[in-house]
Amino acid sequence: MESLRMIENWPVPTAAAAVVRADGTLAGSYGPTRHRFPLASVTKPLAAYAVLVAVEEGAVELDEPAGPAGSTVRHLLAHTSGLAFDEHRSVAAPGNRRLYSNAGFEVLGDHIAKATDISFPEYLRQAVLQPLGMVTTDLPGSPAKDGVSTVDDLVRFAAELQAPRLLAAETLAGATSVVHPGLTGVLPGYGHQRPNDWGLGFEIRDGKSPHWTGASSSPRTFGHFGQSGTFLWVDPDAGAACVALTDRAFGPWAIAAWPTFTDAVLAELG
Repeated sequence: MESLRMIENWPVPTAAAAVVRADGTLAGSYGPTRHRFPLASVTKPLAAYAVLVAVEEGAVELDEPAGPAGSTVRHLLAHTSGLAFDEHRSVAAPGNRRLYSNAGFEVLGDHIAKATDISFPEYLRQAVLQPLGMVTTDLPGSPAKDGVSTVDDLVRFAAELQAPRLLAAETLAGATSVVHPGLTGVLPGYGHQRPNDWGLGFEIRDGKSPHWTGASSSPRTFGHFGQSGTFLWVDPDAGAACVALTDRAFGPWAIAAWPTFTDAVLAELG
């Protein structure tokens, strides 16, 4: 895909990108797709997928208590537990506000580890990474932000998100639909959003503006971006997903470059 060459002009030391169609075939790739990049918060969709596998296996339930009083696994996945951004303290009642929380995903990791008697990084490996053949991906730390991966591996995950094999289709559909609709909150890097819609571990575009996806991205687009200069989106209406990884921290350069890039990709997919 010619549009992928746009990453050559990004002000970053290293970048790689790929597009995968809904049928799992590669529409195109560019750059060092085997290079391992820190994912930052693109770790969260991987972690959420492992939690959903644990739900389907019966190890945990979405509505069982987890985190602060009144919070559940579902609240933690949807950033509605009331936990602060990077601190294990409550700043709101569960279900009242969309408070993006790394701490919430760390609580989730601990919860799954206790329920399964397997460390969360190992559970992620067994439940998601190994079955999908994501051999260059690992989680050396926090399930909120410490994943490391390659474009080649995330293409496998992006294919799974469009035609799930590890989860029931209805489970993934629920995870990529709005949970606790109507809640406002801050989308990191993009300010206050009304509403600030999320699924279970996946951000949902809906009508958010400004946003890191494109002007032509459908409202059903879901995914995540990371502060390490990374993103993964799936646009069900376009029948495709896109992964882009860089080694420059998110900032004004990404706010300017990413939507234009996404619109070019979508236009080329036609």
